[in-house]
Amino acid sequence: MYKTDIPTTFPKDFLWGGATAANQVEGGWNLDGKGLTTAEVVQKATDRLHFRRTPVTADSIAVAVADKTDTLYPKRRGIDFYHHYQEDIALFAEMGFKAFRLSISWARIFPKGDDAEPNEAGLRFYDAVFAECRRHGIEPVVTISHFETPLGLTLKQNGWASRATIEAFLRYTAVLFNRYKGIVKYWLTFNEINAIQNGTTGTGAVDADLPLAEKAQLRFQALHHQFVASARAVQQAHAIDPAAKVGCMLARMQTYPKTADPEDVRAAQFADQLNLFYTDVQARGEYPEYMNRFFSENRVQLVLAPDDEEILRQGTVDFISFSYYMSMVASPALNVTQFQEGFALGEKNPYLPASAWGWQIDPVGLRISLNEMWDRYRLPLFVVENGLGAEDEVTTDGKIHDDYRIDYLRGHIAQMKEAIRDGVQLMGYTTWGPIDLISASTSEMSKRYGFIYVDQDDDGNGTLARLRKDSFYWYQQVIQSNGENLA
Repeated sequence: MYKTDIPTTFPKDFLWGGATAANQVEGGWNLDGKGLTTAEVVQKATDRLHFRRTPVTADSIAVAVADKTDTLYPKRRGIDFYHHYQEDIALFAEMGFKAFRLSISWARIFPKGDDAEPNEAGLRFYDAVFAECRRHGIEPVVTISHFETPLGLTLKQNGWASRATIEAFLRYTAVLFNRYKGIVKYWLTFNEINAIQNGTTGTGAVDADLPLAEKAQLRFQALHHQFVASARAVQQAHAIDPAAKVGCMLARMQTYPKTADPEDVRAAQFADQLNLFYTDVQARGEYPEYMNRFFSENRVQLVLAPDDEEILRQGTVDFISFSYYMSMVASPALNVTQFQEGFALGEKNPYLPASAWGWQIDPVGLRISLNEMWDRYRLPLFVVENGLGAEDEVTTDGKIHDDYRIDYLRGHIAQMKEAIRDGVQLMGYTTWGPIDLISASTSEMSKRYGFIYVDQDDDGNGTLARLRKDSFYWYQQVIQSNGENLA
């Protein structure tokens, strides 16, 4: 539609805030009837800079279940948000948060994943969290499944590899939608749904010992079950609470061609298609044609129930959310047409700097992604993760000077504003994570993202005291000015 009034600022109702996950902040892993999740049986990385971890196998799970401590499993302790939520939400409110993205631990509500009745103690915890958000005028944005499949479902039916997990998920979502009708408006079904390429993290299924071809078959079948579950949950939410909005969530991997060679351009195009395939299904309601060849060449044969395609068509999402941390470069040498484990497989871009963990920093790539996704889907977009992991130092007088984090976020916010001027409809921005938390990839504390420092080291030692970093006050003024003051 032709318009002469080009937007120059963030919308007045823009959802500024931050994002966390239950398995990285909550702790309380063995309290009030909570069951174990797949996140809580993954050992911390032995080489944190290269993400080397012990593979999840039947044997490693047995060892983890027998271990009643959090020494090797830091996600069991998190940062004890379970007991500090009032203090933490008050700090978010002090920054001026309009929204707080958090996840609900499925195993806190259904300890085994498919229990006959929900755990009331678990629900009461989230009742209290949402009440605290409401008291401070903060809109909760809730992820229903954030890398924490109940371990009971893994042991019983290999997680999402089984179609039976769909019904267990829908029993869980029905409880959430009914309990929090009128309290939670924004829901996300699965966090970074393309994490199925990382195996157990995304699928809740054990497949570490399988050949690559069998892994591909299992993971894409598990993904199909998640697609169906998500679509049915969208319909379920709309029926229970017509005011609810349900979105999908993707780990966005913006990919550029290595050179102007047409072969490189095609490699980048297909890498981009493989990344956006997930939102193609959830936003358009059907599998895109380009995946037919990919499935065929990788010997993936999906098993669909007779009504699955209609369910996907009827259960498209209301908005699209995504994480954005970096961009990549592609060439035919990457063999993007062949199934590979992981979803950050590109080459380094010589024009971009990188963090200490090798993640390349590309604010303009966020603007490019926003424009591409808006053009492709014409649905409201929501950047629900973006941030810089770094090793912060506390000065002798208790200060944390993190100008590097401010520089990173300033660049990305400036590019979001440019995308809005380009015509992109952007709902909000929740940084990852507003308070230091346990790393998703390595289960360490040293890789810190927050505006709020948490006094805890990689071994769990510390007072858990919360300290405001320089970025805390900077983000406070960003929100107060609705993105106008980035100095």
